[in-house]
Formats: sequence, structure tokens, C-alpha cells
Amino acid sequence: MHPVYPAVTLSFLLASVEAIAQVTATTNKTSEPVAQKTAQSADNKEQEKSEIKVDAKVTMPAIPRPVDIADMAAWKAINSVVVSANGAWAAWRLAEADGDANMVVKSLSDKEEYVFPAGQGTGTIEFSEDGQWMAFTAHMTKKEQDAAKKAKKPIQAKVTLVDLKTGKATTLEKIAKFAFANERGGWIALHKASDVAAPPTAPASPVVPAGAAPTPARAKGTDLLLKNLKTGSSLNIGNVSEFEFDHQGRYLAYIVDANDKAGNSIVVHTVDSGVSQVLDDGDANYQKLLWNDKGNGLTVLKGIEDKSYEDKLWNALGFRLEANHQFTKTLVDPLKLKDFPVEMTISGDAQPRWSQDFAWISFGIKETKKKPKDDKKDAAPEADEKVNLVLWHHQDKRLPTQQKVQQETDKKRSAAAIYRIAEQKFIRVGDEKLTMVNLPLIGDWALAQDDSEYQRQTSMDGRRFSDVYSVSLKTGERRLLNKQASWTFGLANDGRHYLHYEDGQFISIEMATGKRHNLTANLNTSFVNVEDDHNIAKPPVVPFGWSTDSRFVLLSDGWDIWKLAVDGSKAIQLSTDGKRDQIRYQRRLTLDPNEKGIDLSKPQYFSAYGEWTKKAGFLRLDVNGNTKRLAYDDVSYRRLLKAEKAEVFLLSKETAIAAPDLYVSGDQFNDARKLTDLSAQEKNYTMGSGAMLVNYVGTDGKKLQGALFLPANYQAGKSYPTVVYIYEKLSQGLNAYVQPAVGGGGFNRAYYTSHGYAVFNPDIAYRLNDPGVSAKESVLPALEAAIATGVVDAKRVGLQGHSWGGYQTAFLVTQTDAFKAASAGAALTNMISMYSLVYKNSGSTNQAIFESSQGRFLGAYNDHWEAYVRNSPVFFAKKVNTPLLMLQNDVDGAVDYTQGVEYFNTLRRAGKNVIMLEYPGENHGLVKKPNQKDYMQRMKEFFDFHLKDKTAPEWLNKGVAWLKMEEHLKDRASLVKAAEPKPEVKADTKADDKKAPEVKTQ
Repeated sequence: MHPVYPAVTLSFLLASVEAIAQVTATTNKTSEPVAQKTAQSADNKEQEKSEIKVDAKVTMPAIPRPVDIADMAAWKAINSVVVSANGAWAAWRLAEADGDANMVVKSLSDKEEYVFPAGQGTGTIEFSEDGQWMAFTAHMTKKEQDAAKKAKKPIQAKVTLVDLKTGKATTLEKIAKFAFANERGGWIALHKASDVAAPPTAPASPVVPAGAAPTPARAKGTDLLLKNLKTGSSLNIGNVSEFEFDHQGRYLAYIVDANDKAGNSIVVHTVDSGVSQVLDDGDANYQKLLWNDKGNGLTVLKGIEDKSYEDKLWNALGFRLEANHQFTKTLVDPLKLKDFPVEMTISGDAQPRWSQDFAWISFGIKETKKKPKDDKKDAAPEADEKVNLVLWHHQDKRLPTQQKVQQETDKKRSAAAIYRIAEQKFIRVGDEKLTMVNLPLIGDWALAQDDSEYQRQTSMDGRRFSDVYSVSLKTGERRLLNKQASWTFGLANDGRHYLHYEDGQFISIEMATGKRHNLTANLNTSFVNVEDDHNIAKPPVVPFGWSTDSRFVLLSDGWDIWKLAVDGSKAIQLSTDGKRDQIRYQRRLTLDPNEKGIDLSKPQYFSAYGEWTKKAGFLRLDVNGNTKRLAYDDVSYRRLLKAEKAEVFLLSKETAIAAPDLYVSGDQFNDARKLTDLSAQEKNYTMGSGAMLVNYVGTDGKKLQGALFLPANYQAGKSYPTVVYIYEKLSQGLNAYVQPAVGGGGFNRAYYTSHGYAVFNPDIAYRLNDPGVSAKESVLPALEAAIATGVVDAKRVGLQGHSWGGYQTAFLVTQTDAFKAASAGAALTNMISMYSLVYKNSGSTNQAIFESSQGRFLGAYNDHWEAYVRNSPVFFAKKVNTPLLMLQNDVDGAVDYTQGVEYFNTLRRAGKNVIMLEYPGENHGLVKKPNQKDYMQRMKEFFDFHLKDKTAPEWLNKGVAWLKMEEHLKDRASLVKAAEPKPEVKADTKADDKKAPEVKTQ
């Protein structure tokens, strides 16, 4: 369950993806020209990959070496995992970081496995409901895409369709979308992509003279191929812009959008009989087609051109399935509704929906915009005669910069409304103030929020509030339920209650009467998130959610799971060992993507995490209320999936040195069988040697931990050069695998451990008004404890951090000489000058970040001057004795460019050893691959020089003159460039050749 309108949720500075999310790259490259049926044993695979072929007769074992940046492009990872509904098959993309992917399709009951080329990119993977077929989005290879971009040709996806009985695959080109016929199976719809390529950059909109007819918009329709998978026959339907099968797969609904609106319509095709019926047609455009959950109703928008208005005037259409495959139509036309607001229309951007009982159709409404009069005086002035102004006013609820960033959202914003069928009555639910509306599909009340009174203050201090209302879906009557609420969670599934949180208590509130039921007041536990050390009063532990029957809500006290009756009459502690054993049951795992609430008539699974052991596993909650901890070990789990109609589970398991391979298991996870072997690609490289958990006492005497990752070929009793990587709390990543990968933050743990470094990730706890001082009080004791293990060489320790970690790095070197070198990426350096600047990525002010988010200050700098000063690195620059490498990009939208320049110039003026790297045009984290590789290489050279006594490159000692930079970069390009693959000489393998499944291209 997510808060409908949470309190402070502003994120501060984006953390380095590599260390915070512990994610791996998700794209891949393959050398397989056709689908390949895999039959060789795992042992043979390993042997093949761990050998270097010298000639056709002689092989020599590879000598492991450290991973280079050039190697990372080909490093494989698993992503987009799918399991068939019957649990018989699984499929996943095996993708290189910067290359092509293979699609692996594997039987979960025998050794059958198929491998197909998938090109570079992601997309849909889907099994037919009967488990007989699968299909996936495929792409051009990286090489083909690079060539197409250079030639300014379109890059279009395709679909590969696989017969799972034979492994035969058919590839269809230029397919934008596909879908199997849901529960029916046996059919697939394939939607052709447009042949028109989108321009690389959008051209400026031409000025249309007043009175002139605008250029007609190009029709969106393309061919839709409906294929019978049993017979092989196909039906080609032209000019289709949208399509969707109903849940049971009986009907295919589609929209016709043709040139000149010739034949534009909404059509339903009965799959079995082949009969089609036009539900509505006309000189109009249709969009936003949607079936309801049961597949017995659908909705769509119908847009009609009106020369008096700039945009179309929209109607909402609802169709309900009756007997004999016939549909009845409901038309919602604003011009025919007496209560519909004047000069408003139905929004073309909001999805219309049926209520579950077909009592009403919901939609959005917005103001119309009339075209200017046909008057020469209104003709647009020349560009150089226009006034160019942005007006900042103290009463603005949002800064102009924020309004600019959010302008597209603002343009599409609409007010919620419904049309009641039986009463033929229009009811407006939302308006210009009630902009946040939660409309249930069942029940008589909507949950609406008005934050207009608080927006201006929120934009400054980050504390979010709203007035909460219930709105009758029968009369439109509004009832104020909560004034100035901070935490509003979702409606129950029956729409009769909503969950509210205030002052440490969870409260269910009746929508009809406003009656309040305190669910937690009498319980001997707390639901306050005491781990949240931001400047927020009593933040809650986020609830798990409502039960499907709306009788209960499941909560967490940070450790255990509680089931509370909606009226407060009953409270059951479902797990009893969480707090006792210091295990956090952190989140419920959603195994059914279509679920409507928590179905307590089925087993439920929760993640289990050992607060001080870092072990991980699952908790199974059975229907009878019994709980059992499963697969709990010194590992980390990245995913858990369940087959829809079988007790078959897929999960991934990893450690610091074991890649996240896939396993198949039953519902108890005690028989997990390994499906993949990602470690095979590590055979030729030196990798990390494991991890150690380090305990210490940090800020304000708090017990903290750090994860110490051991270098390749680690030997007990030997000390190693170490890089300390910091952000906030990172010890939870003790058992997380990090693959060698190039990223936007420049630092990669696997890269450094591969090259003989230890890497230390300590936790940081914070005290309000002292973010920098708190970092010092946590990191330095952590370093002492790490040194005490004997692994860390105290004389060769570096410090690195990006974003918030960059700030703490920049601050720590003003407070200690414990680090021999430090690298600070995108670092905030002056709390005072940064406070009132604009966070350009969102357009909002930084003030909220300082007072309610990572800054953790109790107010503005003019109220807490000394606190802001003592936590700002720039004011202590003279104390820096540590060589510092900085990164600060000129269009950083999170930490202003001037922060880096200010600190650099202050350090330079003080005679300090500082270098700043700037990659023009880059934002907070580097995006361009060449820049990512260059930064990664330079950071490594910087630490190698200071921590390993390697020879410094010239740029590090002397810098590079402006006029010589181009030549310098050209000379360095070879350092990170992957070598071209050499042709492989193979021995005669005729006896070992396998016949690959046939692949056809259409």
C-alpha cells in the first residue's frame, strides 16, 4: 500500500546507482545468429568458457586477470524474468551491459532449453495461457542500431513467436506491440509499427496564420495481424491504433484510425466465430480503449473536431456485454448534460472506466480553449518583437521553474467526474482544488484531497499536508474527514473506509460518517518508523495494505506483521519472532500482478531481513494464520515470482561473490534447483573474495555496522589498500552482488576488488542540524573498526562518494587526515549558498531538501546559522590536507554547478591539491558511455597513484591545456575501448553439432 498523498517524500541527491540500488546492467549482446537448442552439460559449458583457444588442436587454461573497463560491456546479467501460468516454462533475457541479448526459454520439468537472439533492448515477454507458445520483443543488434542512427533510419522492434513443443521460432518484423488472447489462448494479435520514423529532435511548431486550417494530424492506425496459433491462419485488420483482448480472450476490441477518418470506429471481433461488430463510428477519433476486469464491459473516448476550439471535444463511451454477444452503448456527451460545467469538456488525457456494478462511468473534465478570432491584429509577432519574461511572485504556490518542469503534467491535469447511468446524472467529484481523487470501482464514496492551502509552504519547507474529503458518488456531497493531514493511505477495496495516520497511530475512517477507529492505540508496540532520522515528526512504518474483503488492514511495526480489524475490534500479531530475533519482515511480495488487495484465503509471502546478521529469506503466512520462515540464510534475494496456476516459484539468490542466478522451487523453497550459471563468465578474471560484517558505535552512541568486501586473492593476515564508499546506510548490501559495470557515479565495487582493493561500506546515523558532523562521528569509528580487522591498510585508505555521499566526502576531508586520497562526485559544498537555489531537475527550491529531507536541519540558515556553517565543507577548506578529485557537471540539476566551482576555487586559493572534472552537458550522473568510462578510468588512476604508488598519468600531475584537450582525449580512448573479437579457429566438431530449431523471418 502506498500513501495517496504522503508527507515529506522529497528525495535529495540521486545516489550512485552502483552502491545504493546494487543493481546490475540490463542489456546484452549475443553471437548466436539463430536460435540454438542447448543440450551440453553445465560442466562442458564451464570448461569451454574457462579455456583460451590457441589453435584447432591445442588449448591452454586462461590465466585470471583483473577486470578492465573494456570487459564490462560484455558482462551478462539476467533481466525480465517470466514464468508460464502452468509453471512448465520460464524465460529471461540474458543481456550484455552494452550489447545484445539472448532470450533463454527453459523447461522447468526437463532439460529442454532454447536460446534465441534478441538484439539490444528490452520489451515484453509473454507465454500463452495454455503454455504452448511464447513470444518476446526482439530488436536490431547494437551494430545495426548504431548504423541506423548514423544513417538516420528508424529503429524498429520485432517479435519472435516460439512453438514450445518444437522450439520452432518465427520472427515478425516491425511489430510495435503484441498480446496473446489472455485466458482463451490459441490466438495472438500483432500490431505493426508505423513506417514513419520519428525525427531525431522535434522541430519548432510552425506559426499558423489566424483563420488558416491546421494541417490534419496523421492517422495513427497500422495493420493488426490476428493469428490463429492452432491452424496458422491469419486475419489482417487495417488502420488499427489500439487493441485489447478481454480477460477471457473471447473478444478482441480495436480502434480504427484511418486517413481522413475514413471508417474510424470502435470494433469488437468475436475470436471463435470471426464475427465483428461496429460499436460506434463516425467522423471522429477514438482513443483510450479499456476492458473492465471481468471482460463484460469496455470504455473509450470519442473526440470530435470543432472549428471554434483548439482541441477536440470529447465524449465518453461505455459498452456493456449483453446476451448473444451484443453490446449496449452508453454515450456521455457534455453538450447533452444539463449539469455539465460551461466551457468545459471531457478530457482526452484521462482514462474512462466502468464501475464494477455498471452504475457509473468515470472520466476527467477540463476547460476548453477557444481558437483566436480571424483578425490580422491577432497575428503572431515576429520572434524578435516578442516579450520574453518569467515572472516570480512571492505568492506563487510553486516556483516558475517548477511550473515549467511540470507543464506537461499541468496541461493534462483534469478533474474527476462520473456519469450515473440509471439516474442519467452527471456528478463532478474533483475540481481546481480537489485535484487528488481516489475513485474506487465499487462503493459510493471517493477519497479526495485538497492541498491548495499548503502548497506554498510545502514548496519551502517540504512538509506536505492536505485536507481530506469523502465525496458521495450518488449526490456529489462532500464531507471533510481530516484537516491538515500529513499521511493519507488508500481506500479499502469496498470503498467504505480509508486508512489515516497521525501522531504514531493508524486510524480507519468511515467514508460515509467520518467515524474514526483507532486501530493501534491499545497495542503494546509502536508503528513509528524510528529508523527514519529525517526532520519529520513520528513518520509511520508503511502499511502492507488492505485485505481483499476490506475487513482487515495489515501493518508493520518495523519488525512483525499485524492484522487489525477495520473497526478496531481485533488485533492479531501474525508473526511473533521478528522483534524477538531482530528480523524485519519488511515488505509483502506481490505474486499476483492483478490482485485486488491482500487475499488472506491464499498463502502470503514477506521478505525477511536480519537487522544485525544481514541474513535474508522469506516468511510464509498460511491461511490458518501460521507463519514459517523459509530459505533464511547468508544470502540476498533479488526477485520472487510465482506461476499463476501452479505452486512453482522462481527466485534469484546471490551473495557478495555469487551472481544472482535463477532457481526454481516449490512453495517451501527447500528444494530450489539452479537454472543459470552467471559465475561462468568470471572464470577468466580475478574477483572479490567475500565480505565481512564490521560492528562499531557511531553518532550519539548508536550501534552501527559496515560491510567490508575483500579483494581478489585475499590472504588472511595481510592488509590491503581500501576505498571507503559512503552514502547513508549501506551495510544491508553485505550479501548483494555487484557486477563489474560502467555507471554514472564512476565507482564500481567489483572493479576495485578485482584490482586488489578492499571496499568498505559503513552505515551513517544522523543527528538533526548536523549532517556533516554526524558523518564524521559515524565514518571515523567505522574506519577504526575496519582497520582492526587487519584487512584495511591504515596508511592506504581512500574515500569516495557521489551526490549526498559526495557532500560527506567533501566535508570529511576538512575534519580528518585519515584518508590518503578522496574523490567527491557532485558534492554539495556550501549549505548556505545552496539552500535557496533551485533543484533544476524538479524545478523546486532546495529549501525543502534542507529542512525535511537529507539536509536534516531544523529550519532555515538564518535561524540556524552556526549549524549551516559548521556543516559546510567550503568554510573549512584551509584544513584540507587530502588530495581531492572532484566531479561537477555544468548542467547538474540536483547539485548546482556553482557548488563545485566554489569549493574548487576556495581549495585552489588555499594551495590545496584538488582536481575537478567537468563533462559539459551532463547532469547529476554521467549518461554518455564515453564519459562514464573516462571518469571511471581517471578515478581508478587517481586512487592507484595515491594508494598503490603507481605512476601518475600526466593529467593527474600537470593537468591538460584547453587547446590540447581534444588530442589528449583521443590518445586516452584506447584505454577503455573493447577489443574487436577475433575470428575463432575451431576443430572439426561435426560429431558434436546439434540441429538448431528452425527460425523463420516474416
